Amino acid sequence: MLNASSPRLPVLVVAAALTDADGRVLVQRRRPGGAHGGLWEFPGGKLEPGETPVAALARELAEELGIAVVPGEAEPLAFAGDERTVLLLYRIGRWAGEPMALAADALAWFGPSDLAALPMPPLDVPLIAAVEARAGIEPACKDLQSSA
Repeated sequence: MLNASSPRLPVLVVAAALTDADGRVLVQRRRPGGAHGGLWEFPGGKLEPGETPVAALARELAEELGIAVVPGEAEPLAFAGDERTVLLLYRIGRWAGEPMALAADALAWFGPSDLAALPMPPLDVPLIAAVEARAGIEPACKDLQSSA
């Protein structure tokens, strides 16, 4: 049983790196006024109770972009987290429908190497390296161990 001093479990959030035939990745810009308003992010959202991550991803992409994906085709790519949130990023290479900005201010396709120049929420930023690596691009920033 949880009490006031018990630690809270982090919120699980899923996001998609939708990749088109040219290798570009779709990101959306959050509407102004809310949390992280005006920042670019990978589309997705929170899991609902009893929902698996890939089922949540399919639901979120339908709600936010108006597209349908096959949950079993979502390729786990990376994760990032802090004390409140764990963000799971999946690569999606096939979908039905044309993505539309149903829950965002704008949508745009960017090459993986262009994502680092975008203002993004803190948990999306470390995921860019995984998107670049999946595309075969050397990340712009390397960790200290890899340069030793």
